[in-house]
Amino acid sequence: MAEDPTVVVFGEDVGKLGGVFRITDGLQDRFGKDRCFDTPLAESGIAGMAVGMAMNGLRPVIEMQFDAFAYPSLEQIFSHIAKMRNRTKGKVTLPITIRIPYAGGVGGVEHHCDSSEAYYAHTPGLKVFTPAGVEDAYRLMREAIDSDDPVVIFEPKKMYWSKEQADLGALRAAHGTDAAERTEGVARVLREGTDATLITYGPSVPTALKAAEAAAEDGMSVEVLDLRSIVPLDDAAIAASVAKTGRAVVVAEASGFASVASELVARTQERCFHSLSSPVLRVTGFDIPFPAPKLEHHQIPSVDRILDTLDRLTWED
Repeated sequence: MAEDPTVVVFGEDVGKLGGVFRITDGLQDRFGKDRCFDTPLAESGIAGMAVGMAMNGLRPVIEMQFDAFAYPSLEQIFSHIAKMRNRTKGKVTLPITIRIPYAGGVGGVEHHCDSSEAYYAHTPGLKVFTPAGVEDAYRLMREAIDSDDPVVIFEPKKMYWSKEQADLGALRAAHGTDAAERTEGVARVLREGTDATLITYGPSVPTALKAAEAAAEDGMSVEVLDLRSIVPLDDAAIAASVAKTGRAVVVAEASGFASVASELVARTQERCFHSLSSPVLRVTGFDIPFPAPKLEHHQIPSVDRILDTLDRLTWED
């Protein structure tokens, strides 16, 4: 916002309060009420206003507060934000960043803990990012705001309070230069392995890393691949990892049926068939509405569920 006066931030409680998760805390004091302001509780209006502002030279960054709160805005996002560039043969771009805090792990209930990334990933014209760490959150947010195409950033709520050392000054200085690490459409190997690959993203990344550590105690070498970006997707990184390990398990918190995990399994099976020593399996949330807080640990993929699934892979040579 300091570098680009066309960037504006708005949504429910993002101004004076600084957002329910305090992500926009201090922005209104620093940049004023014209560039960071609260809106009525009307998500379709938030998205619709962003369309008009983007068509007139601004770069809106809008917050939907909670994942399922965004559903009233889907008509604007799917019918207009995702399609305007194609509809106008490239003459009108909509550089809109849509921030959606999502997934469980915070003791919420339905409408507060949905993992709705599949809806957006299924819609051509939208980019879909989901960071799993401080540095990637910075990089992906900057890349989203810079993009002339609309980007939906799914921010794992349970990771807002995670701790990670990061040199934000160096990241800021590198942004926009050849030294900057590009994260859009580039997956990252977080842990090297030779026996199996855990393909994951967003809130499931820390769990996958813990599962890989636990598997190592039993003599299994498990690679962890963080996708970072669902759309565009780094097919090459998936293929390279599976070619090395010969086995893959997809780990994602969303319900499994007709999900991003389903697509990842299908693509891996189709494109890496001759590299596979076992069918591709997955660990996902169950196909139910998100449960009450005391039961959410059953819904969210756990280390034990991942280890059990790794054991189900075919291990005979």
